[in-house]
Amino acid sequence: MRRYDIDALRVIVFGLLIFYHVGMFFVPWDYHIKNAVIYEWLELPMLFLNQWRLPLLFVISGMGTYFNISKRNGGGFAKERFVRLFIPLVVGMLLIVPPQIYFERLDAGQFMGGYFDFWPSKSFVGGSYPEGNISWHHLWFLPYLLIFSLILIPVFVYLRNHPQAWMIVKMKQLSASKFGLFMLAVPLIIWEIVLKPVFPSTHALLDDWYNFVNYLTLFFYGFLLMTFQDVLWVNISKNRRIYLITGIITFVLLILIWVCIENSLFDPALEKSISGMMRAINEWTWILALIGYAATYLNKPSKSLKYANEAVYPFYILHQTVIIALGYYLKNTEMYLTIKFLIMIIGTFGISWLIYEFGIRRFAWIRPLFGMKRQ
Repeated sequence: MRRYDIDALRVIVFGLLIFYHVGMFFVPWDYHIKNAVIYEWLELPMLFLNQWRLPLLFVISGMGTYFNISKRNGGGFAKERFVRLFIPLVVGMLLIVPPQIYFERLDAGQFMGGYFDFWPSKSFVGGSYPEGNISWHHLWFLPYLLIFSLILIPVFVYLRNHPQAWMIVKMKQLSASKFGLFMLAVPLIIWEIVLKPVFPSTHALLDDWYNFVNYLTLFFYGFLLMTFQDVLWVNISKNRRIYLITGIITFVLLILIWVCIENSLFDPALEKSISGMMRAINEWTWILALIGYAATYLNKPSKSLKYANEAVYPFYILHQTVIIALGYYLKNTEMYLTIKFLIMIIGTFGISWLIYEFGIRRFAWIRPLFGMKRQ
């Protein structure tokens, strides 16, 4: 049975990703290109989104994997994942990411000339980014998802073929309790406290062990939740207010902890441990809350949802290139934040849609290059 609420949640989260990446242009955090004026007060809403947007995407991907592998054997699933993830990654690295690096080099004074002076002759030299020009930039999500899918195939096949496995039965029992699913936050707390201080986020795969283990866990959680969906949707909808209240409380506590760390009011090691625990709980409870509210209100089909769900993948591949191109030409213009932000949001959605609708969607041979099924 198709879950339209998961489709809707996927569309919403990828839409928020565009808002988030436009926001990165304006906040003090490191990004590929920055506005001439930085707005520190924007950090709070950005921090809020940052707690759960990527973790939720991996959970949703795990849920989709449950439906995907239910129609295929392990080999067929591996082939499908290669086609849907690896091919768009290669196309993205060859065609979509190079303009981002080009504008970065222009902005930093590291290159002079037109785009075709840069691509392809200088796009694939010098080694990996940032020293060189070879990078997957925002497409890092694809190789992670591909590797997660492949290494978990034996587990997925086993759970699919053994619906009464101990793990599934235990998860059903946990979901029946108001606070049972909170137990899944325990591994996330461990990764936060043990791995995150040692392995800061790089999205470079080989040296990114905190992100790798954390997102692998969340991806598996998404699949695991779907193995007992006959009771999951009832229970997660019933307890959605508990998850929401817990998410709000833990986020407020996180802000207070961050203030304490900045002002060195307590022992830094203790504060970081408490902060890690709060972050993991906050991350997981917001995921549960959003899934619960989506299950309650969004599980219904519509033509617009069908269109948007198909467009999400190409939009994800295209959007950051459009943002960086717009940002390069807008960064030094004197405009109010609201005006510049709206121009970048509308421009990113509009240009991405034009490319998608008239350059991708209608051509059977181009669709697979952007992760779409061939019609």
